[in-house]
Amino acid sequence: MKSALAALLLFVPANFYATVTTRWRSVQPNIGINGFLALDKVQRGRTVQAAIVMSIPAGYHVNSNQPGNKFSIATVLKVEAPGGLRVSPVSYPRAQLRKFSFSEDRIAVFEGRAVLRFNITVPASYQVGVTQLRARLKYQSCTDEVCFPPATREVNVPITVIGANESGKSINGQIFGGRRKG
Repeated sequence: MKSALAALLLFVPANFYATVTTRWRSVQPNIGINGFLALDKVQRGRTVQAAIVMSIPAGYHVNSNQPGNKFSIATVLKVEAPGGLRVSPVSYPRAQLRKFSFSEDRIAVFEGRAVLRFNITVPASYQVGVTQLRARLKYQSCTDEVCFPPATREVNVPITVIGANESGKSINGQIFGGRRKG
């Protein structure tokens, strides 16, 4: 009798745990992360707009760069440029304040498409040719009920540097809008 009771007690917690983890298990979202420039080619001595775009699926959100909750992990974009190129500070999009069941505080989050912008300045003496920026994006994604472990993704953005007498054409108008010449 004692061995049957011991076996039952061992079985119930294991079975209960499996039920709970299965019930609350969520799938980490496939967040698209892409890099864009406003021009196809950048003249030496000029500045070009750049952006890293996060495409966040419906039903998920990402903590903003200033989530306002000490337990939420902020989104941080670090851009590494090859020697000589200068990168401006990152401009993060306006966040949405949301209330979730897992927090007493409202949390600032990004939903849908989040465009993180910055400028790249190419010195007048920079060598003509193709070079690459490396952007590292650290973020934490969540549903309305649970948050996933933080993720870090890397995006390489090629830059074609041209001479001062050449010109580039505007591209990626869906992100940068308007007409730009460089």
